[in-house]
Amino acid sequence: MIRLIDFLLTRQRGVRAAFYGLAAAVVVWSLTVDTSHAHTWAERYLPGFWSLFGLLSAIVLIFVARWLAGAGIAQEEDYYDN
Repeated sequence: MIRLIDFLLTRQRGVRAAFYGLAAAVVVWSLTVDTSHAHTWAERYLPGFWSLFGLLSAIVLIFVARWLAGAGIAQEEDYYDN
């Protein structure tokens, strides 16, 4: 796993291009989805609604996790040594 992370870190430009390409492909694909059986207004009329919903949910999760870590879950590296 560490080797994979090092491999990706040395090729950040390619990884970033692949991410943007994949995100664009998902949005384009979501435009072709049949929305005649949609359950909500947003699902029917907003193109890429589920893609945006997933992205916003991930961003909220990241901020909540950072807030929880700052609120006392995270400890110093030598916490168990003392």
